[in-house]
Amino acid sequence: MDRLTSWERRTSGGLLIIGTGFLLGWAVPVIVPGLSAPARTAFWYLQIITWALFTADYVIRVALAPQRLRFLIRNIPSLLVVLLPLLRPLWLLRALLLLHVIAERVKVPLRLRAVVYVSGTAIFLALVGSVAVLDAERVDPGGNIKTVGDALWWSLTTMTTVGYGDRFPVTSEGRLVAAGLMLAGIALLGVVTAAIASWFVERFERTAALDRRTEAELAEVISELAEVRKALVDLGSAQSRLHEEVTSLTARLTP
Repeated sequence: MDRLTSWERRTSGGLLIIGTGFLLGWAVPVIVPGLSAPARTAFWYLQIITWALFTADYVIRVALAPQRLRFLIRNIPSLLVVLLPLLRPLWLLRALLLLHVIAERVKVPLRLRAVVYVSGTAIFLALVGSVAVLDAERVDPGGNIKTVGDALWWSLTTMTTVGYGDRFPVTSEGRLVAAGLMLAGIALLGVVTAAIASWFVERFERTAALDRRTEAELAEVISELAEVRKALVDLGSAQSRLHEEVTSLTARLTP
């Protein structure tokens, strides 16, 4: 096991806690707009602290990576979040670490793990997208997403590509979140469709294999019956020859 993998395994639980703190520090002031100034300041510092911890984790992982250039290329979203902490939509990319950590720690069969991962991703993106669009649209005079209920409804209709049009973002940041939810919804739908198709194909292959096995066993039985029939015919022929020889011998011995 290399040092990078060892570090990631040892810190996965801590990063789960840090990620949860990040989400709380970002989401609570948006969901509860009537917070006092000290409370808002505390949640702001919570975001700064979690960002600093994520940055430290990223720097350590880069230092431990055996192929640093490859690591940088494969972790571009994390790099953007570290370099551009004030862009809130990019912060959401780092929050997806929660799903990655949870998926790694869930000890279930592969197919069930896929279902859990897809379901968790859908719920996570719906909730995070709701908070993000509410944060962007609530302060805009022309916005029509002003409550948590409106944001959740818009998020669900956007992810499922229904798009009723009764709620829609008007700010650039809100539309960026909408674009991300649309792409995520299409991707998740593709994953679910592929999983269902894979299940049907597996069932058909299993049935076909069972049919082939039954046909092979039936052919084997028919072959054995043919051999038994041939043996019976040979036995009948031998019995006829024996009978003829006995008859001939008896005729010769009779005076």
